[in-house]
Amino acid sequence: MKRTVGVEEEFLLVGDDGHPVARAAEALEASGTDEKGGGTGSLESEFMEEQLETATHPRRELDDLATEIRAGRQRAQEAADRVGARVAALSTSPLPFEGTTVSRLRYLEARAAFGLTAREQLTSGCHVHVAVADDTEGVAVLDRIGPWLSTLLALSTNSPFWQGQDSGYASFRSQVWSRWPTSGPTRAFGTPEAYREAVDGLVATGTILDENMVYFDARLSSRYPTVEIRVADVCLDPDTATLLAALSRGLVETAAREAADGAAPPELRPEILRTASWRAGRSGLEEDLVSPLTWRPAPAHDVVGLLVAHVRDALVDAGDLDAVTELLGRLWSGGNGAQRQRAWHAASGGDLRAVVEQAVEVTHS
Repeated sequence: MKRTVGVEEEFLLVGDDGHPVARAAEALEASGTDEKGGGTGSLESEFMEEQLETATHPRRELDDLATEIRAGRQRAQEAADRVGARVAALSTSPLPFEGTTVSRLRYLEARAAFGLTAREQLTSGCHVHVAVADDTEGVAVLDRIGPWLSTLLALSTNSPFWQGQDSGYASFRSQVWSRWPTSGPTRAFGTPEAYREAVDGLVATGTILDENMVYFDARLSSRYPTVEIRVADVCLDPDTATLLAALSRGLVETAAREAADGAAPPELRPEILRTASWRAGRSGLEEDLVSPLTWRPAPAHDVVGLLVAHVRDALVDAGDLDAVTELLGRLWSGGNGAQRQRAWHAASGGDLRAVVEQAVEVTHS
């Protein structure tokens, strides 16, 4: 049976001038939604008042997931409409901002504890949840997917602008996010007990508030029986979000099969994985990435091809290969979020408001 897959997306709330607006609580109240959300299928607030988050239900069929991703974006826009705002699938704001922390005790404590790191976390990601049988299978998956996570980041890159200027990165969100003490790649754990020991050890340092602040690139979900892949920018268009979900499910299924067959996990060197992730955030799809097979530079198109080849059997068995091939073709021809934002910027003569306007439109394409 196919594994279920679900997607959480974080979005910016922007005003008519393109700048982020702090209206999440108002939007949720106006739409009759509890700001804490209700789990899958919900609409909720995030760390900043300038954000809304959606979550799909777990889906087995990719078409059903794609439909629900679009429905979630529409639901977010309907809530924003009630308070004169718009929803943009931008992983960072192109225009300058001052973030407003949501007035919940945990978030306010994080703001006090982490200073500028917390105050500048107006960043929007995409988290993909893929079902696993139990924590044993989940840890076996985590121990095997690490080399490929930077490729998922490269595909999703959608944050080239920061505080009114071109950052030089395809994903500057990944740079801002890396400031958290627990973010990034991990070593192999081997067993659920070792994973739990690592998480408990991080909490025991007193540096983070709780285990929900363990921001690994991929982790066991504390809420659902899933592996949660957290490395990606929020994707500009729903097709790319669907592609990311399909490839993530393929990665999890491939890793689980390798573990079941007794194949040893690859050697995970966090310093190399972190560098590969930095390269993906810097280059996106426009320059070389670090190949997970050789740990040497290779063209982005080739590295993405290696990923598809790696998960091909899983994609075939899930019935996703044709869809992934089609969605990748669209991505290569049209560009991902970072590429399209820069193209709009150039075409508008450097008008970042025009970039936001285009992004709002494509968010709901």
